Amino acid sequence: MRTERDFLGEVQLPDNVYYGVQTLRAVTNFSITGHRLSREFIVALAVIKKASANANIKACLLSENIGKAIIQAADEIISGKWHDQFVVDPIQGGAGTSMNMNANEVIANRAIEILGGQKGEYTLVSPNNHVNMSQSTNDVIPTAIRIATIVKGKKLVNELSALVDSFNDKAVSFQNVLKMGRTHLQDAVPITLGQEFKAYADALCRSIKRIEVSMNSLKEINMGATAVGTGLNAEPVYIAEVAKQISQLTDVNYTTSLNLIDATQNTDVLADFSSTLKVCALTLSKISNDLRLMASGPRTGLNEIYLPALQPGSSIMPGKINPVIPELVNQVAFQVIGNDQAVALAVEAGQLELNVMEPVLAYNLFSSLTILTNAVNALNYKCIQGIKANEEKCREAVNRSLGILTALTPHIGYERASLIAKEAQQTGKPIREIILEQNLMNNDQLDVILSPGEMTKPGISGKQYMDLYCKV
Repeated sequence: MRTERDFLGEVQLPDNVYYGVQTLRAVTNFSITGHRLSREFIVALAVIKKASANANIKACLLSENIGKAIIQAADEIISGKWHDQFVVDPIQGGAGTSMNMNANEVIANRAIEILGGQKGEYTLVSPNNHVNMSQSTNDVIPTAIRIATIVKGKKLVNELSALVDSFNDKAVSFQNVLKMGRTHLQDAVPITLGQEFKAYADALCRSIKRIEVSMNSLKEINMGATAVGTGLNAEPVYIAEVAKQISQLTDVNYTTSLNLIDATQNTDVLADFSSTLKVCALTLSKISNDLRLMASGPRTGLNEIYLPALQPGSSIMPGKINPVIPELVNQVAFQVIGNDQAVALAVEAGQLELNVMEPVLAYNLFSSLTILTNAVNALNYKCIQGIKANEEKCREAVNRSLGILTALTPHIGYERASLIAKEAQQTGKPIREIILEQNLMNNDQLDVILSPGEMTKPGISGKQYMDLYCKV
């Protein structure tokens, strides 16, 4: 064991741990979620500490000897080492001070070892004086949130892009599968299954664009703001350099906010980004609702598509298969919507020069990114890519539907079409059969008017053919 102290007193820590007194106090005080900081956030903290050390060396504020030890320790964390030493709960009081100090203490103790000392010898490398030099929790944590959000956001965009490709592939495969379109869950007019899947692809493309646009606003950071945005204890040379260093380390062009006080007070850009995740989740959930409906049955439902069979669907009903992946996506969407509400409340709860609710904001934002990314991956590879069309059932439904009368109305008139609809409802006869019985059209004419290519594009179905050869 080793003894460490702060102005509140002394504590005992196991000698093999790299965190220190302030981290231990946070572990004692904040046992809330049972979770730890995300990997991306830990790496973001290490990136900031390395960038700050480099900037402080260039500003002649930090000796190269100590600075290089800090940089080496930070590099080890960036590579994946020592993550088990980040032990604080993501939801905590103090605006993230415990997160920042956890990073400061781990890096300081590892740097001390690199310099030949023993953990806790903070006269060699101090968590506050050296690792946290020119910084405050109030610029480190907001910046780390942005860095981690962009890393996780890029993963989501990649998964969404792959899902869009899969929907586009299915749109091509299903381009000639004619089925009934529905409004109010009632038969409307024909549409192709390919057109439906293309609409899903385009809707998700809009989500990708919204996420990317919002993500760009996160590239403006407040490093150098220190406590309240005035830059107290941060030299101008450091402020100019630290953003450059972070950009080099992340391959993302981060810039220093023109108004550091504004950037420290307000978190509206994070609310904006969270809202794009919510809209994406809403879109995915609506698509999943459609998939569940189209796959319903199979004997007594729509049964227009076959979803991949992944697991037995009941502990009591043999042979039952459930649409588990679309159901999963629905539930993830509910959670993302709830997370967005928590983010909104946290953004609103800021007071004066700082929003102290950033820990819960980050927790919910990172949660949304993680579960949404995983859900999109599951939807793509375990559902969409394996979907097959039940062409026979789709064709049968079109032939039995009254909706095809809409395509015939310009040729036979609304009143006559209504009478045919009434007869079809009363007798159960197909529309085509009634039209032929009444000698209103022949099979060739009906084949043209009721063809998928004619009924699923703008204009009057079969107009050119009818005008030339068989006016009614």
